[in-house]
Amino acid sequence: MAHRTAALLIDDDARLGALVAEYLGKHEIDVTTAGDGPRGLVALRKNRPDLVLLDLMLPGMDGLEVCRKIRATAEWASLPVIMLTAKGEDVDKVVGLEVGADDYLAKPFNPRELLARIRAVLRRTRPAATPPRLRVGRLELDFAAREVTVNGKRRVLTHHEFELLATLARAAGRVLSRDQILETLKGQAEAFDRSIDVHIAKLRAKLEPDPKEPRYIKTVRGVGYMLAREAD
Repeated sequence: MAHRTAALLIDDDARLGALVAEYLGKHEIDVTTAGDGPRGLVALRKNRPDLVLLDLMLPGMDGLEVCRKIRATAEWASLPVIMLTAKGEDVDKVVGLEVGADDYLAKPFNPRELLARIRAVLRRTRPAATPPRLRVGRLELDFAAREVTVNGKRRVLTHHEFELLATLARAAGRVLSRDQILETLKGQAEAFDRSIDVHIAKLRAKLEPDPKEPRYIKTVRGVGYMLAREAD
């Protein structure tokens, strides 16, 4: 049996909710609806869906605030979010993406386009097959346990630090630009280019024997960062 996707629609338009649920239900996507932000967050806690469809113009707590709360909660930080709104101005789209939305669709929309956006977002955000462990010199990364050790000693990383390191590890030996890293971490890392440098510096302070001469996380000037396949 094919896996059915679970979606949560947070929108105060009950008629739209019914139409979206009916259409997506025919395409292997089960939709739960919530009429406002607080009820949407409660629904998230009860049963985490595969993605969230989030209206911007909600009563009380608007969609931007709901999105911020989703991204600020570790267990939801990587949950795909598509914003739905009657507003179509570029500034609204930019603000929505900056607070962590993965995509943006202006109302009124064709249900077929919504379905295409959902499928595209899920393709981007569902992780590819990853080896359970990666070792580089004395640095070891356990993806399943979300643990990192150096010389056999566990290093405590924040959620964002681990996700950044895992992103570099999945591309070990290849240079990733800041834009590529941000695209992979969309909705997790801050949407500013320089923030990547800050996270890299914090990672090096925790993992490198000498952060000023890194053995694991290399800088390729003018391009980006790379996790070495072998430590110097």
